[in-house]
Amino acid sequence: MRNMKTILASLFVSLSLQVIAAGDPKYPVSDIPEELKKDVNAVVREDIMVYKILSKSTASLYAYYAVTIFNENAKEFASSILSYDKLTKISTINGSVYDASGKLIKKLKASEIYDQSSHDGMYSDNRFKSIDLSQSTYPYTVVIEYQKDYKFLYHIDGSTFIPDEKVSVQAASYQLIYPPAIAPRYKAYNIDIQPKKETLQNGSESLTWTFKNLKPITFEPLGEKLDVIPYITAAPSTFEFEGYSGNMDTWTAFGNWIGTLNKGRDILPEPTKQKVKELTASLKSDEEKIKAIYEFLQNRSRYVSIQLGIGGYQPFEASVVDKVGYGDCKALSNYTVSLLAEAGIKAYYVLINAGEYADELEEDFPSSQFNHATVCVPNGKDTVWLECTSQTNPYGYAGRFTGNRKALAITENGAQVVRTPVYTADQNIQTTSADVYVEANGNAKAKVETIYAGLQYENGHLDFYLGNQYDDQRKWIQKNTDIPSFDINSFTMKNVKEKSPSAIVNLDLTLNRFASVSGKRIFITPNLMNRSTFVPEKVENRKTKVVRRLAYTDFDTVRYHVPEEIYPEYLPEPVKYKSRYGEYEASYKLDQGSLVYIRKMKMNKGTFPPESYQELIDFYKSVNKADNAKIVFLNKT
Repeated sequence: MRNMKTILASLFVSLSLQVIAAGDPKYPVSDIPEELKKDVNAVVREDIMVYKILSKSTASLYAYYAVTIFNENAKEFASSILSYDKLTKISTINGSVYDASGKLIKKLKASEIYDQSSHDGMYSDNRFKSIDLSQSTYPYTVVIEYQKDYKFLYHIDGSTFIPDEKVSVQAASYQLIYPPAIAPRYKAYNIDIQPKKETLQNGSESLTWTFKNLKPITFEPLGEKLDVIPYITAAPSTFEFEGYSGNMDTWTAFGNWIGTLNKGRDILPEPTKQKVKELTASLKSDEEKIKAIYEFLQNRSRYVSIQLGIGGYQPFEASVVDKVGYGDCKALSNYTVSLLAEAGIKAYYVLINAGEYADELEEDFPSSQFNHATVCVPNGKDTVWLECTSQTNPYGYAGRFTGNRKALAITENGAQVVRTPVYTADQNIQTTSADVYVEANGNAKAKVETIYAGLQYENGHLDFYLGNQYDDQRKWIQKNTDIPSFDINSFTMKNVKEKSPSAIVNLDLTLNRFASVSGKRIFITPNLMNRSTFVPEKVENRKTKVVRRLAYTDFDTVRYHVPEEIYPEYLPEPVKYKSRYGEYEASYKLDQGSLVYIRKMKMNKGTFPPESYQELIDFYKSVNKADNAKIVFLNKT
């Protein structure tokens, strides 16, 4: 038996080693290579993600993230929000903070983990845990470690290796572990290395991507961030979600699974069937019937988010929506398809990635890429799109939320990739007509009518304000009328709800000190309220393509009325510019004692080569100069 001195000595050495280990510096800033610290806001020291598929209905994610934060521009990396629900469990969360030398200065306490419901509504089991380890003294290093356990295999967490501009990465890895029989699929973007493939002792396989010393990237103006960020997405092939087995190797298979979720949920109560017949009995065309049913939906339902397990993907039954008068995008879309079917009109439930700046559907990678459901109705050459969550949306208008993108229509044969309506420059029109009465002292009064059509109907969220109260509408006018100084005498707003909708805004304004007066001369900038000031940021040796998402045309006609004793001394020459990005022209003419300013600006959307970027800069510079040209009047008295 060892004597007590030996035991105490061994214990002392052991404790000493633990103290030394605990005091060893971790992630000192001095360990970062100089080239990774230059002109950055943060350096990712370690980024480890391990996604493990355990079966076709269970998986886990382990994540370890250490980042050194150099200034407040990277403060966001000191916090984290982790979502969970009844099928997702957060089994561990650890966090710590180290100073510049690598000394531990904070450990995350359980009381500092904020736990809250993700939704205010009553139909959600989504929750999140959030932590904030931010410090006031820079630089410091934050380490966040957590594990999630999933009771489904519907989507797989991918990884983004450079999270933002001015962020470099010292070390990062992403690993997929899986049984060979249910191997996942993956797609790598902006990555030129191949994963390391291994067979583990338990028979599972793994794919691992490893990165070292990734330098910062630059997001070029009007470019696509996803064109430069290195990231990996992954998706299962065979999976199960709360007893619903499926496959998403192809869109057809994926569509069949969605069809299974929706099966039998299209039954309407008899009184509603009768109501549909009454609504459509006297209507002759399918177009009239579709519109009548859509307006019936809008008048008797409202949107409520439903996120309860499989309910995040499976709609309520049509009979339930009919009874309670509400539902989420899935339920309301399914209900609309059911109503249309009762009228003998075939419609399709459609999955889509909605939002003005949503990522384009990766058509060659079948997977869960959707955040919304809507409805399309084949109607000869003109497919009708119905946004079922809105009580105010114009009939047939997709708009910026779901327009001009690919979506997945769920059909009898599985699914079909379709494209939503494209709104062109000839549809997205803003037309301004104004009469401005200028006084000799520089003050003026103006009557202005502006028609916002197509996607310009949504300028400044105008479409929402059209149904609001007077004070809210007045605030919209004050914020979105681009005149340096004005008082509103009166105004009206009219909503023209058509497939390509428009809003008509009429203004009666007083413009104090509108014109500059110097002696007998009066100076006016004739472009009343649509002056361009934007110039794209200059970029040397641009590498990424230029992307313009919105096409539009603006027409401005402003008639200036002046006293008889005032006449134009100087008029700018008419101008006309044209480039691959757009067209611009402005002209001036005298007409029965008035001066008329006419302007047209048409901008194209599309993807343009990097070398054309300077052409865009030059175009805007020319437009800005023309928009700020001045007319000089002379007072004869």
